[in-house]
Amino acid sequence: MSLEFDALFEALRHDARHFGPELAHTAYQRGLAVTAKTDGATTPIPVTATPVIISAAQLHERLRLSALISSAGLKMSRAVLAGAAKELILGALSPLERTLAETTFARLTTLVTTRVDFFVGKQVRALEINATIPAMQAYSDIAANTFIEVAGRFWGLAAQVISGLQAKNGSNALALYRALLSGYAQVRPGKSPERIALLSRRKDAQATEQQALCERFREWGAEADVVHPDQLSGNDGVYANGKKYDLVYRHLFVRRLEEPDMQGADYVRALLAEPNGTRAVILNLPASQVEVKAAFALLSQALEEGDLAEAASLSQAELAAIDEAVPWTRPFRGEALLHKVKTDPDRYVLKRSWDYGGRTVFVGRTRNEPSFTERVKGAYGTELPWEQVCERAEADRVGGGFVVQELVETAPEKHLLCTGNAQIEAELYVDFSAYASVGLSTQPHWGGVCRGSRSHIVNIVGGGGVIPLITEDIARSLLNAYRAKVP
Repeated sequence: MSLEFDALFEALRHDARHFGPELAHTAYQRGLAVTAKTDGATTPIPVTATPVIISAAQLHERLRLSALISSAGLKMSRAVLAGAAKELILGALSPLERTLAETTFARLTTLVTTRVDFFVGKQVRALEINATIPAMQAYSDIAANTFIEVAGRFWGLAAQVISGLQAKNGSNALALYRALLSGYAQVRPGKSPERIALLSRRKDAQATEQQALCERFREWGAEADVVHPDQLSGNDGVYANGKKYDLVYRHLFVRRLEEPDMQGADYVRALLAEPNGTRAVILNLPASQVEVKAAFALLSQALEEGDLAEAASLSQAELAAIDEAVPWTRPFRGEALLHKVKTDPDRYVLKRSWDYGGRTVFVGRTRNEPSFTERVKGAYGTELPWEQVCERAEADRVGGGFVVQELVETAPEKHLLCTGNAQIEAELYVDFSAYASVGLSTQPHWGGVCRGSRSHIVNIVGGGGVIPLITEDIARSLLNAYRAKVP
């Protein structure tokens, strides 16, 4: 970070003892929380009083990379599913995901929202593509807007000035809303949806985020509600609670529809399998195959194999983005690759091709840390040294097996976590996720979101939180407000 903002961080650390509790409480009240599946109780997600500050040029570049990598990922998944190696992706999917991928992949040309997760060190390096339910648009807005408001007010900024700074900083929820309208118009030209249903399971972990999105969508002119599979019905349209919905925003993993206690699953399965727009416009359509890490690995491999790049119709711009930002990644199969990874653990990371939450991500460099042991025991039921983890992973075909990725060098950053009334200094590994759209006529004004975690595997429920992301202009305004207040 530029020395220009050292004074801002010093001021934030000093004054957070005064405004930190308000920052944490307000962000929680606005929806920065995780919901428990067992009883629906909510737990606050910590927010930091120390932001990530980015220049307009840096943000533009990361958004450009995200858009190109997302587009390339969709193309690659389509090419693989149309070819002889389709089992590399299909083998990762659940039965329903597999069926939907086989029957719908050819007509999947639009993803209104994707998210590419990066680590930023000496280079900006992409770790994976999120295309199933790439969330956190509302979380990111809540964190940034609440931080700007609380810090700005503490340093004497007027309400209208704060509102101006928030608007200038951008909104991922607004970008999502505009992307949904654009995606809807592509299916039903010249029309806009009157009602939007945000479809999720009951007690979804991100239920508060979904509700926050609904509230914003209503402010922008569309009637919006969170709905659940067991509430849906209708043959001539999609209905819930007596209302007909034109657009369904799917915040529901397809494999959830295979759970025995998921009421209404049959209706949603049929809805996802039919041509888009028959009863309602569904966005995003099922896209599990795009997020499978084997497809991401093939993007890396396409840099060395021209036939693979040609089969996926990757453009020169997409190949250049892959070359710039995608680390060396391969499907983890074969004796030669196994030997290479076993004997050089500090250089590699193993990831199950299709899994969530970092449960089966094994970072070789952390092989002597308790978190590594916990993940190995969770996956294989016992402690294993790195060499045996590699052997098990190479032979494991659950979730499509594993991919191996060259370790992306990143260092922890000092941040001040605000949770309840406490402000806790913590060394956090920070990622940068950039949103994008694929197949729309224009890209909405997307931004990014930053998460911090004490672990190399960044997960907000694993001891970290959401870090406000602000532009340099906003940071300067806050710094000037602080300087104006200090005698």
